[in-house]
Amino acid sequence: MRSSSVKIGTRQDGTMVVFLHGELGQDMAVELRQLLVHTVRRVRPLRLVVDLARVSGLDPINVGSLAAACALGDDHQVMVTVENSSAAVAAQLNAAGVPQQLLVTPSSPPGVPEIG
Repeated sequence: MRSSSVKIGTRQDGTMVVFLHGELGQDMAVELRQLLVHTVRRVRPLRLVVDLARVSGLDPINVGSLAAACALGDDHQVMVTVENSSAAVAAQLNAAGVPQQLLVTPSSPPGVPEIG
C-alpha cells in the first residue's frame, strides 16, 4: 500500500491502529485486504482499530474488505472496530454487515451504538 495512504501504530494497551488516508479506490483493494488479513491472522492483536478520520471515500470493494475483516476478527478472537468514519461511510459499512457496535463515529463513544 502506498505509504501516503496508510500508517500503522500501536497504542499503549496493545491496540493496533491502521490510519487510512485519502480516497480508497479499487487500486488499493488488494493491499488493504492483505494488510487486514495479515494483521488479524498473523499478528493477532487483542484489538485492531481501522481509523477512517482522513478518508474521503471508499469504493465498494474496500467496504467489503472492512466488513470481512470484522467477521474474520470474530473468527480469530481479534476485536476489529472502525473509528471516525463519516456518516455516509458508516452507513455503507453497516449495510455491508458491520455491526453498529463496531462503528465508532466521532459522536459516539466506543462500544455505544448511535441512536437516531
